[in-house]
Amino acid sequence: MYKSILILFWVVFTIVAKAQNPNPKFKQALADSLEADEYGMKMYTLVILKSGSNTTTDKILLDSLFRGHMMNMGKMVAMGKLVVAGPLGNNDKNYRGIFVLNTKTTEDTNALLESDPALKAKVLEAEIYPWYGSAALPLYLKYHDEVKKKDF
Repeated sequence: MYKSILILFWVVFTIVAKAQNPNPKFKQALADSLEADEYGMKMYTLVILKSGSNTTTDKILLDSLFRGHMMNMGKMVAMGKLVVAGPLGNNDKNYRGIFVLNTKTTEDTNALLESDPALKAKVLEAEIYPWYGSAALPLYLKYHDEVKKKDF
């Protein structure tokens, strides 16, 4: 019995000690530059893009709207606002893609989305949600240009 209590004490002590020890790889300046909280996380905005009410089949119009959509995404990346984007596979909810935006308010998010031609034309619609993720997420973007062979 005494041995079991001693082992339990050691396990609890080890867990508590590890929980209180700071991360040896922690970099304060990097955390500050990325606006990380103490867990290395921050709030973003998740945008789920879905098929809109405009169901036009005009190929020339759709091509133009989606060219503008891609250009707008490029602008948001250059501004440091678009962190993640990509299309979704076929699904029964008519979800087309996602954005993770580095925005603080709904107004900031809406201002970015209002500049998207596909959203303006209602070919796409947006659902907006707060999302908590790694503050380091934007850092992957610097490597994207090194792994893509061509633009869309």
